[in-house]
Amino acid sequence: MKICIILNHPTTPENIGAAARALKTMGFSDLRLVDPCDHLSDRAHWLAHGSEDILESAQVFNSITAAISDIDFLIGTSAKKRPSKNENIPARKMTQLLQNKGTTIQSVGILFGTEDRGLSNEQLAVCDILSHIPIKQAQPSLNLAQAVMIYAYELSPILQNKSRQTAPKPTEQAYRKLKQNVIDVLVELGLDNRMPIHNRIIERLALLGEKDTHLIQSILTTLAKKNQSD
Repeated sequence: MKICIILNHPTTPENIGAAARALKTMGFSDLRLVDPCDHLSDRAHWLAHGSEDILESAQVFNSITAAISDIDFLIGTSAKKRPSKNENIPARKMTQLLQNKGTTIQSVGILFGTEDRGLSNEQLAVCDILSHIPIKQAQPSLNLAQAVMIYAYELSPILQNKSRQTAPKPTEQAYRKLKQNVIDVLVELGLDNRMPIHNRIIERLALLGEKDTHLIQSILTTLAKKNQSD
């Protein structure tokens, strides 16, 4: 399972450099930047001490859509409950959720918003699920690089497991396939993405483990064959 960190419009070079250092420390290497400030400035390099390779190899995109084109499962980070999603999983539970998906997803993106405003409701809506870092402060606020470090730390067991196990055979992006098939069925039933029930069903799909993903896909495949025969 490939995991990448995506920073949307980061405005402080120091945060990008510190984020690169956090990834290197925890064993990750895929850093993606959407419309960033000067991420190769001296200020960024100072904070990326020992992790300049991550900083200099970071991929730069002009939109979130372009940055996630190869991502099977996108996790949006948000400290607050947003109307676009009902599920908001604590960071400490993300590793187990992703491991339960087995080979149904091959690539995961963790999307972070700007330092001052985070991600907009429209940006969060494209995510499969939301995640947050539980903190006690009434008005939660973490530095961007600090948040990246916490997620990198929490997700590092996935890399450790990968180093000890033989890579399983991929299952042709099973989650993305199931998601599209369910969307097609809902639209056919007259339940498009303007209806709350449509978005709620798609969001709940994101919580399915590997066995349930394959189970529901087998039902949809059988249903499609039946409709073709009729």
